[in-house]
Order: sequence, then C-alpha cells, then structure tokens
Amino acid sequence: MIDHVGINVSDAAGAKDFYSKALEPLGYSLAFEQGGFLGFADSAGLSLGVSARQPAGGGHVAFACDERAAVDAFYEAATAAGGKDNGSPGVRAHYHENYYAAFVHDADGNNLEAVCHKPA
Repeated sequence: MIDHVGINVSDAAGAKDFYSKALEPLGYSLAFEQGGFLGFADSAGLSLGVSARQPAGGGHVAFACDERAAVDAFYEAATAAGGKDNGSPGVRAHYHENYYAAFVHDADGNNLEAVCHKPA
C-alpha cells in the first residue's frame, strides 16, 4: 500500500500551475505549500508531494480512475496546461485487456499517468 509519493521539479511556481490544472479532473487540489514543496490531496488526503529540488525529472506517478472518462479529462487538462503528450488515452492491451490509460510529461519529464482498469 502506498501512503504518498514525491517527485522533483525545477520550478515550483510552474509546477503549482501545471499540477493544479492537470490533476483537477482527478479530484486533486493543492492542499499544502511551504517553500518549494507542494502537497496535493484528493478526498482520501495528502498523497502527492512535488518538490523543487535536484535532480528534477524521471519520476512516474499513476493515478487510479474509476471510469475511462476521467482518464480522458486528465489528458485534456494536462496537455492544455502545458504537459507534453506521452501517450493519448487508449487501451494498453500489452498490460491487460482493460488497461485504459493516458500519459503526460510535465516540464521536467516526470511521467504522469491516469489509468482505469475497468471495461468500457
């Protein structure tokens, strides 16, 4: 069981704007900010820490979604907020037949994924 995860970025202000917009469709919002640390929470509580520190980039975070429409909404919001496409919404059958996911890189190359494991 994962309690929380953290990723490193080079620009806290830019990350604050990007992550606030990209994660909003998934029910996350900025819950805590101190210095170069941003804490994002959903209804279950604080679970994503974004820190302005080196080395930045290279992280991967996958957000579970209850429906495929949430994956689509995440992808649209994240790319509109400046994220770079790393895999548009679709089935990734090489994982399993119902693995529906989308991938977006933030400005530092951290890979964000929204995934739904339920059938269409």
